[in-house]
Amino acid sequence: MKEFLSDDFILETETARRLYHDHAAQMPIFDFHCHLPPDQIAEDRRYENITDIWLRGDHYKWRAMRTNGVPEHRITGDADDRDKFQAFAETVPATIGNPIYHWTHMELKRPFGIDDVLLGPDTAETVWKRTGELLAEPAFSARGIMEQMSVKVVCTTDDPVDDLSHHERIAADPTAKVTVRPAFRPDKAFHAEDPARYNDYLDRLEQAAGMTIRNYDDLRAALRSRIEFFHARGCRLSDHALQTAVFDPEAESKAPAVFAKLREGHAVSGAELDAFMTAVILFLGREYAQRGWVFQLHLGALRNNNTRYFDRLGPDTGFDSMADESMAKPLARLLNALDVTDELPRTILYILNPRDNEMIASMIGNFQDGSVPGKIQFGSAWWFNDQKQGMEEHLTAVANMSLLRRFVGMLTDSRSFLSFPRHEYFRRILCNMIGGWVERGEAPGDMDLLGEMVRDISWNNARDYFGIEVNE
Repeated sequence: MKEFLSDDFILETETARRLYHDHAAQMPIFDFHCHLPPDQIAEDRRYENITDIWLRGDHYKWRAMRTNGVPEHRITGDADDRDKFQAFAETVPATIGNPIYHWTHMELKRPFGIDDVLLGPDTAETVWKRTGELLAEPAFSARGIMEQMSVKVVCTTDDPVDDLSHHERIAADPTAKVTVRPAFRPDKAFHAEDPARYNDYLDRLEQAAGMTIRNYDDLRAALRSRIEFFHARGCRLSDHALQTAVFDPEAESKAPAVFAKLREGHAVSGAELDAFMTAVILFLGREYAQRGWVFQLHLGALRNNNTRYFDRLGPDTGFDSMADESMAKPLARLLNALDVTDELPRTILYILNPRDNEMIASMIGNFQDGSVPGKIQFGSAWWFNDQKQGMEEHLTAVANMSLLRRFVGMLTDSRSFLSFPRHEYFRRILCNMIGGWVERGEAPGDMDLLGEMVRDISWNNARDYFGIEVNE
């Protein structure tokens, strides 16, 4: 029986162990998609306790706690922090088989150095005290944790109306050792299902852009202005979320009339909304291509399914799941509409439903053009898939249908400063997969060749792909 979470955790062969310990483990972290709050990095936030840094905003843990029968007041409600942590500790033993069990103990091990106890109801007080003592030290501030974890670059997720003052403050601070860049997330500019909410957002966009938005041309001008604002502050990538891909070949001629209806407060049909969304996304894609930005597109999340809890807690609180629409054809047409005029930017596609892995892996090959290694990427196993089986299936699809060597690697997609061990988790799974190929005679046992491949996927490819200057 192997020891749980040993130094060779997940590494089943000698080749895998050599690849991980000699190559992957040495590489820094480029976390190009996360939801970390930039204000906490700017102020170098110190945390009151483990609940403060670990449980607030983590809907993975919230879902597990609800499933374990924990009432909401001990999750997101008015219970005190110690009781909320106790509720999580009571849940952890039930998560064996779920990646939360691995993540929990990896995050206690790094950066806290706690690897001699398993978290459960009987050990909660010990873990509470030991983590609390460490969190009181400067090395466990927001920046301190990132430095301990060898994080060199973080790209946050930022709305076009954000003033980016926190990013400016970080960039101007000579003591900040981590490069922090914004990522442009304009979803609210084209998700217009609710006209009242959409118009409220346009009013905010007017203020941010310093202009009146009366018509569709004004909308595009305002978005262009904010893109330029973000670019001047180091932004080099965008991010978008769609439940499914959309495409209307007449979108750009239809968009002005659809926008006029929306601006007047009228609801639009599904077909009209698809046309409007298509037009805005094509416009944005061309703007990104002009500036050399990376275009990220997250597909397949069916969001806010529980209306009772959405009304109570709002979005991003643990009530989303996989969608199952057919999207290959509209996605291909959307990408082609940009590519036909050579305006398709470097693009990363993420899919939430693993049934679509091979579809996306084959799709990216349609639009590689030799201008950049791996110009079109199948993004890392996302959300419900960032667990061992999900990563293995994703990596297998990329290897089978594309070039795994050119993959830009892992990200946390997290709101927690303790989530960086997910990069270690990914790297161990990657090394174990390649090591298995070698042991079965499916890849050569050339450690120089394979070690370079692992280092590229762990760090080098992302560094080269995003065009962000990094202090190594």
